[in-house]
Amino acid sequence: MTTETVRYDKGNEESHTEGVRRPGRWLALAALVLAVLLVAVDATVLGLATPFLSEDLKPTGTQLLWIGDVYSFVIAGLLVSMGSLGDRIGRKRLLLVGAAAFGAVSVLNAYATSPEMMIAARALLGVAGATLMPSTLALIRNLFHDPRERSLAIGIWGAMASAGAAVGPVVGGFLLEHFWWGSVFLINLPVMAVLVVIGVKLIPESKNPNPGPWDLPSVGLSLVGMIGVVYAVKELASHGPTLDVAVATLVGAGGLAGFVRRQLTLPAPLLDMRLFRNRGFSGAVLADLLTILGLAGLVFFLSQFFQLVQGRSPLEAGLAELPAAIGSVTAGLLAGRFARRFSVRSVVAGGLAAIGLALAVLTAIGQTTGYPVLGASLLVVGVGAGLAFTVTADVILSSVPKEQAGAASAVSETAYELGAALGIAVLGSIVTGVYRGFTTPAGIPSDVAAAAHDSLGGAVEASSALAPDRAGALVSAAQEAFVDGLRIAAGVGAAVLLATAVAAWFLLRDQKLADGAVEH
Repeated sequence: MTTETVRYDKGNEESHTEGVRRPGRWLALAALVLAVLLVAVDATVLGLATPFLSEDLKPTGTQLLWIGDVYSFVIAGLLVSMGSLGDRIGRKRLLLVGAAAFGAVSVLNAYATSPEMMIAARALLGVAGATLMPSTLALIRNLFHDPRERSLAIGIWGAMASAGAAVGPVVGGFLLEHFWWGSVFLINLPVMAVLVVIGVKLIPESKNPNPGPWDLPSVGLSLVGMIGVVYAVKELASHGPTLDVAVATLVGAGGLAGFVRRQLTLPAPLLDMRLFRNRGFSGAVLADLLTILGLAGLVFFLSQFFQLVQGRSPLEAGLAELPAAIGSVTAGLLAGRFARRFSVRSVVAGGLAAIGLALAVLTAIGQTTGYPVLGASLLVVGVGAGLAFTVTADVILSSVPKEQAGAASAVSETAYELGAALGIAVLGSIVTGVYRGFTTPAGIPSDVAAAAHDSLGGAVEASSALAPDRAGALVSAAQEAFVDGLRIAAGVGAAVLLATAVAAWFLLRDQKLADGAVEH
């Protein structure tokens, strides 16, 4: 195979090298998407493991939400800082260190012995995860200089994230049927090992040649600001206006305001705020954030619905969610072609509208809803997400110079993780709030009733101590309340997605993907 060469942009860290279009770039991409697979699998299997984790560690409903979203909270708080760090010390180096740390901390998650330990372990996993995601997209930006090749590479990147959503439930379901819940975290170890071995040999190093110092005060302001704001939203949704919410809001808003002001004055900021002047960049970031917000909380509880309401095994629940991943993989690989043939805004807005309509269908969900309706809805959700996320990622990466690829990728991933955290906090709190309001059947002991109102998993476990007729009445009431909450959350998610589709149509006006000419 002949190697086609082209010189890099002036000022790029590899301007003295040639051979941009080497065959090895696709092998390097294979190593990068392993990191994406690693993080996606970890996020997915938690939902399946939740009933088992609840039975073993006995977390309260609030602790269960923290176990679910603290991972995203920490990632959201650190992504910008870690993306900037990768630009400075080398994206490959940061990726490999993060992969090793992710594997090591996964062991801590697997052997957690209390809800508090599990929350702390998930937070540490978030720190490691924050080093992985910006590096993968940034390295793709520097590996692929042909815009059409880069679109395909980003499509593969997004497809592997969806494949993680498919592989996670199936593999996790198999493990949960044969081993204890901690085994779902140990599957990270072989993936991490393969990533490190392949990455060392095949991924070329990439960094900003003139990065400036890594500003620690900016790191602190970003972390405090993001976590403060997300925590305030979570507590407001769960408990209403309180002093804690007010304090967290002030601290978070103050931290973010301080971060923005500091970036505008630093000669080498962690995040160049001028990127947001690009309407396409800002529109793509906003679309990502609101899309994930509408989806994340619902998906978090859907695994519990399949298992605890419809009585499926963990493996069956994982297989039931496959249509979403299949749709996302297929659409992600075709998204770039569609965006060039039609338009960026039509593909993104159309994808978001499809997700919104599918979620609207789920507002009619019931305890006995047949799988064809659920499977078809999940397929449409997957197709819409594959189209929207792939094109917005391409827009974000194409809008910035190569040397800022890490920071831009971090903004994209921050929107994704912040949306996930807010989605679980807001929509998850809707489900939890509605669920806790169910009326306990007569004759149920107070301690059993209290446990049942903490979570649906708690109700199923607590009912085992009752006579069959009372146990059945308690579980039935709990399941009905859970489904009521799920329907309301689906309605809120649908409204958010349809509104985001309209916003994307206007914000991405005249936005186009680059043609097939190799950058030089």
